[in-house]
Amino acid sequence: MPTHPTPPAGALSGVVVADFGRVLAAPYLTMLMADLGAEVVKIERPGTGDDTRAWGPPHADGEATYFLGVNRNKRSVALDLTDADDRRAAWEIAAGADVVVENFRPGTMERLGLGYDDLSAVNPGLVYCSVTGFGTDGGATLPGYDLLVQAMGGLMSVTGEPDGPGTKAGVALVDVITGLHAGMGVLAALRHRDRTGQGQRVEVSLLGSLLSALSNQASAYVAGGVVPRAMGNRHPSIAPYEVVEAADRPLALAVGNDKQFAALCRELGAPGLATDPRFATNPARVAHRDELLAALEEPLRGRTADAWFETLTAVGVPCGPINDLAAAFDLADRLGLDPRVGIADPRRDRPARQVANPIRLTATPAAYRSAPPRLGEHTDEVLAELRRPAPEGGPRTAP
Repeated sequence: MPTHPTPPAGALSGVVVADFGRVLAAPYLTMLMADLGAEVVKIERPGTGDDTRAWGPPHADGEATYFLGVNRNKRSVALDLTDADDRRAAWEIAAGADVVVENFRPGTMERLGLGYDDLSAVNPGLVYCSVTGFGTDGGATLPGYDLLVQAMGGLMSVTGEPDGPGTKAGVALVDVITGLHAGMGVLAALRHRDRTGQGQRVEVSLLGSLLSALSNQASAYVAGGVVPRAMGNRHPSIAPYEVVEAADRPLALAVGNDKQFAALCRELGAPGLATDPRFATNPARVAHRDELLAALEEPLRGRTADAWFETLTAVGVPCGPINDLAAAFDLADRLGLDPRVGIADPRRDRPARQVANPIRLTATPAAYRSAPPRLGEHTDEVLAELRRPAPEGGPRTAP
């Protein structure tokens, strides 16, 4: 697990982000920007801070691993936005930033005097990103929790067994997807500002992000009028593309074309299946998926999942065992992906352990400058900076 005590300048060096985000979608976005060199000031509620500071177990060194997973490379400032002096400090931080990120309920930042119109009036180049659950109009009062959006946005209806209840994904996937969409929007807005000098507001909702990410399932409905249903581990449009049983444990089998299917049949000792009219083409295999699975089951049970993985991968048939996270990280280690990093932390006797940023840039790689902050760790430092003269043309006083 490498450590990075002296990181190089990142692609977003010089970009200052005022982060009013909480929980996952917004903090995930700002952490990715921080990894790429942005200076992120995380503004938190005194006493409790980001909700995820209390979301444990599990913990590491007394801190919730949920919070630790999305808040490295940031400075924490504890400010009570209901207090006039603290709100003024928050306004100065935000008005002097390149990017503001917030995910309060719609209207909250405006009531605090921290909305886009308030800040862009003194900083026309500001990029202001609002992350909501269900948008700023009809859904403004709905709470934007990932589970609710997975349920109400259709993801749970296509996840799980056919006759079972709707099932959520095993991670807050909608929050993560929304953070990525928001990041794309912010980078596009920064690029526009570079060309024109003009900032803009970026709005991304959890529901909108999920519907976009449902991809082929959403297209089946929008373009084809088909309402998809849960199919367990099967795919609605490809076969065999599901979990099958090997001799010792399940195996994921993802056959994407006829050539791969023919290679699978050869390795199973049943080449005739590839020319059987029921299975010769993908549409035919989809139409006869139960018969197909019955034909594949016996030979597949003759070897272990690892043995099939080695044999089938060698002939171009996509497959793999179902790993837990320990095995998944071990696999990434063996493949040279370096999925873990250690960040030097003077508060601890060992580096803070983190999941690596997966973006690889040759000239400006992601960097790990600081461990996730303690609540309010940098309050005095950042407030002292506010007393310095503002950059020429920048805001100097709050309204």
